[in-house]
Amino acid sequence: MTATAASDLDRTVDDVARRATEAFAGLSRATPATRADGLRRAAAALGDHADELVATAHVETGLAEARLRGELKRTQVQLRLFAHVVEDGAYLDVRLDEADPDFVLGPRPDLRRALWPVGPVVNFAASNFPFAFSVAGGDTAAALAAGCPVIVKAHPGHPWLSERTARIVAGALVEAGLPEDTLQLVTDQDAGVDLLEHPAVRAAAFTGSQRVGQLLAARAAARPDPIPFFGELGSVNPVLVSAAALEERADVLLTGYVASVSGSAGQLCTKPGFLLVPEGTAYDDAVVAAAADVPEHRLLNPSIADGYERRVGQALAVDGVRVVRSGGFRRDADGQAWVTPTFVSVPLDVLRGAGDAVLDEVFGPFSVIVEYPAGTDLAAVVGELFPGNLTLTLHLGAGETGAEQSALVGALGRCAGRVLLGGWPTGVAVTPAMQHGGPSPATTTDGTSVGTAAIGRFLRGVTFQDAPQELLPAPLRDDNPWDVPRTVSPRGASAEW
Repeated sequence: MTATAASDLDRTVDDVARRATEAFAGLSRATPATRADGLRRAAAALGDHADELVATAHVETGLAEARLRGELKRTQVQLRLFAHVVEDGAYLDVRLDEADPDFVLGPRPDLRRALWPVGPVVNFAASNFPFAFSVAGGDTAAALAAGCPVIVKAHPGHPWLSERTARIVAGALVEAGLPEDTLQLVTDQDAGVDLLEHPAVRAAAFTGSQRVGQLLAARAAARPDPIPFFGELGSVNPVLVSAAALEERADVLLTGYVASVSGSAGQLCTKPGFLLVPEGTAYDDAVVAAAADVPEHRLLNPSIADGYERRVGQALAVDGVRVVRSGGFRRDADGQAWVTPTFVSVPLDVLRGAGDAVLDEVFGPFSVIVEYPAGTDLAAVVGELFPGNLTLTLHLGAGETGAEQSALVGALGRCAGRVLLGGWPTGVAVTPAMQHGGPSPATTTDGTSVGTAAIGRFLRGVTFQDAPQELLPAPLRDDNPWDVPRTVSPRGASAEW
């Protein structure tokens, strides 16, 4: 359902919320098999319409067809992965404490706890991943797997794709026997904000800019009944390189760096915005040579282009910032911008004094090479200048595995959700162990939007005490009809405590 008319916005929002509430009653009771079938049918339906969807996405976003096909496949994999999660049932974290009159702290009642869906979820879709972080993306997949109906606020950067994807996925969910309106779509910005504040909505997810994400998070927190708001707000993803690593493989490292910055025109939340190298490192020729092979690429939309042009101008205006490679920037007749990557360098002390003009994220193919003096405490630098990121990467030389490096790795783990020892942060594996989140300002709250742990954002714990078997939810009954894993504390166990 799409909210469009300002004159009846309140009525439309209430209707969307009511439909989601009605869907929740059925979806939360659906068996794991039915819910998993819905997710798999949605994945299959997206594949059936791949040619149409990819063509539409290419026109609206300018992203390359190969990139979009890979992203669509990732979206299908996410849906199927969560189908396995639902069937396995471990995500429910079922815990049973048998009644025990001899419990060490006094008689213990029969206690049965599990995680349950929070209720309807609003998902604010991203611009830079029109499949994987949009209508049928990871946030939607995780919420549906948890048993929560989803209302997607479509991103204005790809409206046709959003509408078509929503119809395809919603139809597949209904074919599996899930309730009507398990997935709904709104396009109006005010409708999205009003739904965030609607009492029927119990959680929200967002991927986008820090400014918008913080505004929405504040609205969610200011409700009479505050709700969880899981916002991914961007990241600069610093990469730290030791002198030994550069001595061993400088050309390979610098070529990989340029490729990571330039992919999809730098419009990735994991793009390395900073490369920290020892003072005196020779990098200009390698960076320029690698960047020369990068073709011109369109930015997602004119608004992204405006922000990129403004932020690059701010960084270049700082005294002490040196241009290593000046990229191109042009507008076509439609106002779309076409770019090639820009790289600049700055001494560490200049970066400290430059503040937000250089430290803030530049969304696009722009990155800063930071030269640090010998003996610099890199852990302290990260804590001071880069305290909250999705990723931090460390390139070390062979044999650099001593106490100093171990302490540095620990410090990086306090400032990022994913720490890479080698490699590049662009490219996020859709796997159970992935963490795609990090300390503020990267995200508004602890959690991940990629991997199976993402389902936890849309669940809440409930304990039933001394409940008759007939009144217990299926996973908590003695006969365990859903066959989910359970942790049992039997009578008499406390004698060992």
